Amino acid sequence: MKYYELAIKGLYLDNLIFQSESEISPLSEVIVDLKTRKNCKAIVLKQCEKPSFTTKDIKEITPLSLSKEQFILAEFISYYYSTKLGFILSFFESSTPYKCEIFKTQNAPTLSPKQKEAFNFLKQEQNALLFADTGSGKTEIYITLIKEYLEKGQQVLLLMPEIALTPQMQKRLSLYFEEEFCMWHSKISKKKKKEYLEKFNEGKVLLVAGARSALFLPFRNLGLIIVDEEHDNSYKASNKPYYNAKDLALFLGAKLNIKVILGSATPSLTSFYKQKHFRLKGTFFESKKHFLYDESDLSLTPMLLNELEKSLKNQKQAIIFLPNRANFRQILCKDCGSSIKCPFCSIAMSLHKKKKMLKCHYCNFSAAIHSSCPSCNGTMLEAQKMGTSELCELLQNAFSEAKIAKFDRDEITSIKKLNNILKDFNDCKIDILVGTSMLAKGHDYHSVDLSVIMGLDEFLMRPNFRAREECLALAMQVAGRAGRKGEARVLLQSKNKAFFETYINDYDTFLQDELVFRKGLYPPFKRLLRLIIEDENQARAKKLCENLALKFKELKSVELVGYGACGVEMIHLKFRFYILLRSHTHKNLIKIQEYALNFPTLSADIDPIDFS
Repeated sequence: MKYYELAIKGLYLDNLIFQSESEISPLSEVIVDLKTRKNCKAIVLKQCEKPSFTTKDIKEITPLSLSKEQFILAEFISYYYSTKLGFILSFFESSTPYKCEIFKTQNAPTLSPKQKEAFNFLKQEQNALLFADTGSGKTEIYITLIKEYLEKGQQVLLLMPEIALTPQMQKRLSLYFEEEFCMWHSKISKKKKKEYLEKFNEGKVLLVAGARSALFLPFRNLGLIIVDEEHDNSYKASNKPYYNAKDLALFLGAKLNIKVILGSATPSLTSFYKQKHFRLKGTFFESKKHFLYDESDLSLTPMLLNELEKSLKNQKQAIIFLPNRANFRQILCKDCGSSIKCPFCSIAMSLHKKKKMLKCHYCNFSAAIHSSCPSCNGTMLEAQKMGTSELCELLQNAFSEAKIAKFDRDEITSIKKLNNILKDFNDCKIDILVGTSMLAKGHDYHSVDLSVIMGLDEFLMRPNFRAREECLALAMQVAGRAGRKGEARVLLQSKNKAFFETYINDYDTFLQDELVFRKGLYPPFKRLLRLIIEDENQARAKKLCENLALKFKELKSVELVGYGACGVEMIHLKFRFYILLRSHTHKNLIKIQEYALNFPTLSADIDPIDFS
């Protein structure tokens, strides 16, 4: 009888020991029965000595296994994010061992001299950042690099933010690689996923374009990872474990000699500081932008209406960015000053007039629209902080003949809807497209001569050390959707004209200035760990937060930055408290993370980006 240590996929358990008569290779997938659950998938970690306790039989040995790349990544995630290995392994797709076919491409992009220079620089570096202006042709550089690896029989992963997996990128890849690539993201069907995994088992998948989950696919000869729009926050998972796919790609590259290319027109400060970069300036097509400022509160002003009218008269299109969904983000009582809050979360509910309801955008609780204030019974209720739905209504009233559409999470609920609205816009069936940050995610709009940016002042003033960086990057990304060819206008409605005027056309200077601001305090110079306590008992949560904070304050290896109630103090009827710690190395923070996770009400986010 032989004995094997197994990690049970998907369960938050320590590794377990099972027995089998068979010789089983490490990383093989097997089926076992637990006391409370039957037919569990598990991964064989190693053969071990006979334990002192009675062991159960391995029920079945499947033909599947994890690749070396997958296991190295899984072990690192388990260590860095202090999570059980079995739980992490549920993210990974197993496969049969296979050899990759060589793929010969028929076409190749024609690169300009500047693009060739960028391409040659990236070829020489193991890790590098392509800092390329919007419209400078970085996709053509990516494709030229991808082509070289596929023709050597090596696999390539092109990571993109989820919403950027549009027909546009699929179309560009199809020009050069026909149908010999996979698109992998959360909205593809189970049938399509099964089809792609079968192709992996046959060695026919060399190129994958996908969202962050594509990193867990069964690659066995991965040579190149490209992280496009590397600044985008959607690479960071918003639930446990709070992994960052960009960081994992860089780890995998360093560990397995895989080339990793990061790309962005507005790179994150950390990537800019840590990676060698090539600066690709200018646009592939001649384009010129004029920046206009409307120093007003959030509203549909005469200046804004005038600029929209110009675009409509010239039979051009406009896009309008607004960070809020719904009609209004909150209902305020003028008598007592309270907002109508969700009963389960300490957040104001948003007004959705079309559905005649108030909705919480944290827990999705909805209720009928109130006629009086729940706090004081006052009837003087006022809707505040306009959202995309309200803006569309106001615009339709102002321009009755114009075709206006909405582009946010309330509207885009499927890939089909996403494809249809982008096609309609590029076919000029829509005159004005109103949306949230989805507008900025790498879409190529052909006939836009006006980008309007509204509501960023509140975003800029958030209590987050990355607020300036994220706000400027978002503004520049939205601005970059206009004037892909020819002249365009960008209208910023903001009372922070000085900030935007200084940097909106000069992200290089912003990065240098921001490095001075962060030095000695925040990433990329320091590492952060955010601990979150969530408990239905407010006093108990507060006490634990204070006790741990005092304990950590005594440590010399870390610095206590702050602690207390979270900005959003309650979600799903659980009170939330935070502790923010800082250190010069991740090792000190991981030790604290491992200790802290012994408390059942506590979660840990290393390298946090969300501070709400």
